[in-house]
Amino acid sequence: MVNNLFVNIAMVIISWLTLPFLGRRNIKRFLPAAILVGLLEAWNVQIGKKRKWWVFYNNRNSYIANEFPFNIGPFFIGTMWILKWTYGDFKKFITLNAIVDGFFAFINSWIMEKLKVAQLVRMNRFQFFLYLFYKAFILYGFQYFFEKTKLVKRY
Repeated sequence: MVNNLFVNIAMVIISWLTLPFLGRRNIKRFLPAAILVGLLEAWNVQIGKKRKWWVFYNNRNSYIANEFPFNIGPFFIGTMWILKWTYGDFKKFITLNAIVDGFFAFINSWIMEKLKVAQLVRMNRFQFFLYLFYKAFILYGFQYFFEKTKLVKRY
């Protein structure tokens, strides 16, 4: 339980400490897309838990203690960073998403398993990568639509 609590707090704090470096304009510009991905991920987590795609070693049924820190930490803040660095260049966006999702699916999932925080059960690492990666297309499409409909000011 100590590992899980420490990892969760560290993920959230480190992610949120980078937020001021994004800049106010970029936060406003990319916040709606980050919220969409956060909501989509929260919904996907419920499906994953039902199908037992993964298991957390502590508080097995607690979304708040398990998946929520990932969603409000690296996924939420990381979404805005990736959009900041790559939006406008789809190839660059997809490439960076593939690298980040690959790191998370292959390396971070291995680390979480070794730290006894979480483990993939009915999903292998490649399937987990696809589970993470498909959202990149939705994210980019949403941001493109959002900006084309002029719901956000041009910067």
